[in-house]
Amino acid sequence: QVQLVESGGGLVQAGGSLRLSCAASGRTFGSYAMGWFRQAPGKEREFVAAIRWSGGSTYYTDSVKGRFTISRDNAKNTVYLQMNRLKPEDTAVYYCAATGSIVVVTPVVYNYWGQGTQVTVSS
Repeated sequence: QVQLVESGGGLVQAGGSLRLSCAASGRTFGSYAMGWFRQAPGKEREFVAAIRWSGGSTYYTDSVKGRFTISRDNAKNTVYLQMNRLKPEDTAVYYCAATGSIVVVTPVVYNYWGQGTQVTVSS
């Protein structure tokens, strides 16, 4: 079992930055790939970024490449999402999730989810 708790969301102006954190409990955190997803009102949950258990491979949706960076610290059981040059279209609830699957870009393969943290970017 893995429990996930996100933090770091908030209100920021366009062009600003936020750093999301996802703290995990559970002895096997290091064996899971971790992902960040987001869901805006009236839209489906979408993939944002993911990182393999070793941290050696990362994946991003095209709209955030070059602006967002995912990282993890297995010693602290924490995964991060550094978000720079934020845009109003980044406004959403952001969720972290854990999966044992090789596939990491679709939400259906994720076994564990956090409660989400709101990110609002004003124009």
